[in-house]
Amino acid sequence: MAFVPDALDATDWKSLEPLYEDLVQRSVDTVGDLEKLIQDESELREWVSEAGSRLYVAMTCSTDDENKKSAYLDFVENIEPKLSEIGDRLNRHIMSSPVINKLDSNTYGVMIRDIEADIRIFREENIPLSTELTKLGQKYEEISGSMMVEFEGEERTMQQMGKFLQVTNRDTREKAFRVVWERRLKDSEAIEDLYDQMLAIRHQIALNAGFANYRDYVFVAKHRFDYTPKDCEDFHRAAEEVCVPLSRTLDTQRKELLAVNQLRPWDLGVDVHGRDPLRPFEKVDEMVEGTSRMFHRISNELGTMFDSLRDGHSLDLDSRKGKAPGGYQISFDRIRRPFIFMNATGLQRDLETMVHEAGHAFHAMYSSKQDLIDNRDPPIEFAEVASMSMELLVHPHLDEFYSQHDADRARRVHLEGIVGLLPWIATIDAFQHWTHTHPGHSREERAEAWRDLRKRFGADVEWSGIEEMRDIGWHRQLHLFTYPFYYIEYGIAQLGALQIWLQSMNSLDGALQNYAQAMKLGGKLPLPSLFKAAELTFSFGPETVKELIDAVQTRLSELPA
Repeated sequence: MAFVPDALDATDWKSLEPLYEDLVQRSVDTVGDLEKLIQDESELREWVSEAGSRLYVAMTCSTDDENKKSAYLDFVENIEPKLSEIGDRLNRHIMSSPVINKLDSNTYGVMIRDIEADIRIFREENIPLSTELTKLGQKYEEISGSMMVEFEGEERTMQQMGKFLQVTNRDTREKAFRVVWERRLKDSEAIEDLYDQMLAIRHQIALNAGFANYRDYVFVAKHRFDYTPKDCEDFHRAAEEVCVPLSRTLDTQRKELLAVNQLRPWDLGVDVHGRDPLRPFEKVDEMVEGTSRMFHRISNELGTMFDSLRDGHSLDLDSRKGKAPGGYQISFDRIRRPFIFMNATGLQRDLETMVHEAGHAFHAMYSSKQDLIDNRDPPIEFAEVASMSMELLVHPHLDEFYSQHDADRARRVHLEGIVGLLPWIATIDAFQHWTHTHPGHSREERAEAWRDLRKRFGADVEWSGIEEMRDIGWHRQLHLFTYPFYYIEYGIAQLGALQIWLQSMNSLDGALQNYAQAMKLGGKLPLPSLFKAAELTFSFGPETVKELIDAVQTRLSELPA
C-alpha cells in the first residue's frame, strides 16, 4: 500500500507536513521498521522532487512569464526551507536507530554515508541563506534569458548568434562577436553585483558550518568523498601539460590556414578551409528524427529508449525569446521519466547537446528500476560519463546528418573540441577555487585572477582593443552562478567517456554492455566502484590524461583537416 495519497499537492506545505511528521515520529527499533521508514520517505521525496522539477522546467521554458516565475519562487521560499529543516530531523532520526549498522551495506551504504555528511554540515541558520542563493541564481537566469540583440535586421537570442561566428566572412564574424559582447557588457555590473552577493552568502554558509571557506564546505555538501581539492589541482596540471600544448598547436595551424597575422576571438569557430558552417538540420524535428536513427544504428535498445521521449511532453528543444539559456536533462522522479531542455538553432553543437542530454535520459531510464530515490541518483562525475559517451559513440553514424566529407568535419570539430574543453574546465574549476578561497577580494583582483587563468589555459588569441570583453568571459558560465563547484565533473567524466569510446573501437557490444550495467546502478555504489562497473579507470592525473589525449590525437591524424 502506498504511503503517499494519490491526490497529494506536493507544492503545499499543509499537505506535506503531516506526512513528514508521521515519518519522524515512527519507531526505528527494528530493521523492518527502519527499512519501511526509508522506503516511505523515498516515495514522499519522489512527489516533492517532481513538483519542484516541474516548476523549474516551467520557469526556465518561460522566464518572462511572471506566474511561472512566482510559482517557482514560492516553492523555493516556502517549501524548500521547510524541507531542509524536516530533512535534517529525519536524517537524525534514521541515524539514531539502534539497528542502523544492521542495514544491508550494498543497498544502504552510500545513502548512510551521505546522510552522515548532511548531518555534519546542517545548520538551521543556513536555510534562509540557501533560499537567497536560489533566488539570486534565478535572477541570473532571468538576466541571461532576456539578452537579445539586433543583428542583420532581426532580433536574436545569444544562442541564435552562435551561427554567425562560423560564417566565412571575417567582418561578419567580428560584428557578431562585438554585438554579443557589447550586449553582455551592458549587464556586466548587474552580474558582478549578483556574484559578489553570492560569494558573500556562500562564505557565510561555510563559516556557519564550521569550515574555513566555501570550497571546503562544498566538497562535503556534494559528497565528494573520492577525490580532493588536490586531485582537482592534478587535473588542472594535466590539462595544462597535456592539452594546452596540443590546443595551441591547433591554434597555430588555424592561424596559418586562415592566413591571418593574429587569431582573434571571432576566428575560433570558422572552418579553416573557408567552407560553410556545418548545418546538420534546419528544423528541430529533423534533429530529433536523425538522432533517433543514429541511436537505432548503435543499438535497438538505445533507439527505443530515445523514441520513448517523443511523446509530446519530454522535449523542449528550440531557442526562443524568454527561454533560459543552456540545456539540461531533469528527471521527474515520481513517474520516473526524463525531460530534456535545450536551445537548438541548427548548429553542430546543438546536435552534440541533443545526444549529450539523451545520454542523461538513458541513464535515468536505466537506473529507474532502483527502488530508492537515493539509489537512482548518480554522482554527477558519473552522470556525465553517460552523456559524454554518447557524443563519441554516435561518431560512426553522423552520416545521418552529413555527407561523408562533412561527417569527418564534424568528428574533427568534436575531437578538437575535447582537446579545448579540458583546459576550459580547468579554467572554470580553478577560478571557482580561487574566488571561494579568497573571500573579500575586489573585482579587479578577480579580473586579474581570471586573466592569469586565461594566460595559463586559454587559446593563443589576441584580445587587444577588447580586453574588457575578455575580462567578463566567465559571466556566460551558468554553473558559476547557479551550480557552484559543478564543472570539474565534466572533466572527470570526459576521461571516462573517452575510455568507453576506446572500448567501442574494440567491441561496440562490449562497450554498450559495460555502459548499461554501470548506468543501471544509479548512485547505489561509490564513484570509483561505478567507474569499475563500466571497466573504467578512475584517475585524472597527467598520466591518464596523456594516454587518452594521445588516442584523440591519433584519431585526428586519421581524419582529413
